[in-house]
Amino acid sequence: MVPFGPVTHTPLTTIDVDGRAVRVTLHTAHDGIELVGRLFFAEQGWTDNGIPDRGVLPGRTQHAVEQLAHSLRVEELVQRYRRANAEKRRFHGLRQITMEMLAKVRYMNRVAVSVRTGLLDGEAAKQEMALTEEEMQALVRQMRHLAGIEG
Repeated sequence: MVPFGPVTHTPLTTIDVDGRAVRVTLHTAHDGIELVGRLFFAEQGWTDNGIPDRGVLPGRTQHAVEQLAHSLRVEELVQRYRRANAEKRRFHGLRQITMEMLAKVRYMNRVAVSVRTGLLDGEAAKQEMALTEEEMQALVRQMRHLAGIEG
């Protein structure tokens, strides 16, 4: 989910999974079309948001998304936690580089569109594209060193 507005964090409950207390939080943001909620699970003592559930909870209003989240039974929350834990990201460095690469691709596209619509002159765009291409090549060179490294 790539939010277009602020992300609302709503504490839902705490569930017991194999003797561990797991905090369940709903993160809701507008994705440009509708509000989309995702569950995050954090074990006791974790200071970050935890691990996200892959599933989304859509709604027209914040209240609708929260109602959908509150309607999930404890057994369903446990299943979603187990799925999220099984699918959590392990290769954070490579993921970060990938996100940077995607940001460069989006920027490059915005520059090209700006030229076509007359918002940016051709020479300035040419320089921006060349600089962005160099930055992307540097990211690709870093990927080789981060591939397969967990953490």
